[in-house]
Amino acid sequence: MKIANLTRSFFIFIFIIFISIILFLALLPTSEPKMLTDLDIPSFDSRCVQGVDSMSSYLDNQGSLSVSTWNIYKQKRQGWEQQLANLNHASQLVLLQEAGLSPELRQYIRHAQLKVSMAQAFTLLDTSYGVMNLSHTEVKSACAFMATEPLIRVEKSGILAYYPLSSGEELLVVNLHGINFEWTLTHYSRQFEALALELEKHQGPIILAGDFNTWRAQRLNLVSEFAKRFNLSAISYRVDERQRVFGLPLDHLYYRGLAFLGAESLATESSDHNPITAHFRLR
Repeated sequence: MKIANLTRSFFIFIFIIFISIILFLALLPTSEPKMLTDLDIPSFDSRCVQGVDSMSSYLDNQGSLSVSTWNIYKQKRQGWEQQLANLNHASQLVLLQEAGLSPELRQYIRHAQLKVSMAQAFTLLDTSYGVMNLSHTEVKSACAFMATEPLIRVEKSGILAYYPLSSGEELLVVNLHGINFEWTLTHYSRQFEALALELEKHQGPIILAGDFNTWRAQRLNLVSEFAKRFNLSAISYRVDERQRVFGLPLDHLYYRGLAFLGAESLATESSDHNPITAHFRLR
């Protein structure tokens, strides 16, 4: 009887310690969202950055525009570099989630002569992780957004960026990694609502893409309603190998103000997600 009481007391003590740790982490202040756009200055200094305002370089290629989005899984799997090279070859803009700014990824970006915009989510072992935009065209301006997983307190980041188009318009691009570990929609909804003001102000074309973690019907409905609110359309797929959980796709690309030509999501072994590539023409 005494041993049973001691065992019960021990488990109660462990439970109290566990709850205390969770509450402590929940009350920790989160860091401010920060951007990086220059690998030669490897620091995340400001929430928003201004690029070079040049009219000689446009994101599209004579009116054609292809955009890819891919959760690169922190470059944990073999073959990520070749897969990323394929996406950059096929697209004028590549949007990455779970990108780790490792020496290998830095080397790839420099060798490919790409422009980078990265919103830092967190740092682990001196490597920054977050969402990243890659293109051959300098971003006109970009701002970082951040949301905190309500349970595990890991940060998820997003980028809201503007790119020049040959039509004279600016393309607003949102690259977002959605909150995952939440059954309700409270924090998940707030993450999208943080983007609403910029989307409301912008009169030109828009791309909204990323790993939205829509593993539940209510999540997918929220994203769909958010897209409809800003007249964004979901793309259709020639081949659709997007990663699914409970039968629902996690990755998405929505658009507005562009002529949609086609899209595909092809299987790869280089990540736990398969990339999306969508093709457009300027209107």
